[in-house]
Amino acid sequence: MTPLDAGPLRARLVAPHGPYAALDVVASTGSTNVDLVAAARDGAPDRTVLIAEEQTAGQGRRGRGWVSPGGGLYLSVLLRPDVPPARLPWTTLLAGVALVRTARAFGVEAAVKWPNDLLVGEAKAAGVLAETVVGQGVVVGIGVNVGRLPAEVRPGPGGLPPTSFAEAGADADRAEVAATLLTELAALDAAWRAGGGEPGPLLDEYRAHCATLGKPVRVELAGSAPLLGTAVDVRADGTLVVRGEAGDEHAVSAGDVVHLRVR
Repeated sequence: MTPLDAGPLRARLVAPHGPYAALDVVASTGSTNVDLVAAARDGAPDRTVLIAEEQTAGQGRRGRGWVSPGGGLYLSVLLRPDVPPARLPWTTLLAGVALVRTARAFGVEAAVKWPNDLLVGEAKAAGVLAETVVGQGVVVGIGVNVGRLPAEVRPGPGGLPPTSFAEAGADADRAEVAATLLTELAALDAAWRAGGGEPGPLLDEYRAHCATLGKPVRVELAGSAPLLGTAVDVRADGTLVVRGEAGDEHAVSAGDVVHLRVR
């Protein structure tokens, strides 16, 4: 596996030639999100990027560990958008659309599972974790399985089997995946900011790519019983609408979604 070189990535992506303010690549760190959250509090500029070859304490949703196998791309981006705080959860959805666009640029047909997984078929190829830093913006962490996975990689807490771009048939260089993903994310972020945090046409694009819509689902909710029903919509605020078994609709802003098989 060829190590990532920050120099060419900076030449393509960092101002004055690109949309980002700063980009660094480190050999190893505990978590790129943790590092950028600290950097945000220390005044790091909008659109700062940190990429790691390895994460030793990567994070998933609800404080879960995130496995960072070799051949993957692990990065975080600090965004300081001038939008209402209630709109910041949309950054997770923007990252999902950026991942779909990136996968398709390398010939991989992919979709998003609300709110934060990239699916290739029924397997997970990438995940997103966005963390709001009060008064300092949001850090969007993205992990992508690019190369072939080691045999010891197992399904995560959600039960989705793991896959990668390579296992889906893509001959993808990690540097090219990084450049494509960051370019797509910057374009989506710019359009979203221009709308003051309103998704506008991005909402339709997200819906078109969302594999959760129309599926029977079980939503694991913190502190309450699971919600069973059918996912019927994603609203402009990013919430998932689930029609329960009794026909009532529930707006879900956070929760682990499991796609159920139709028997």
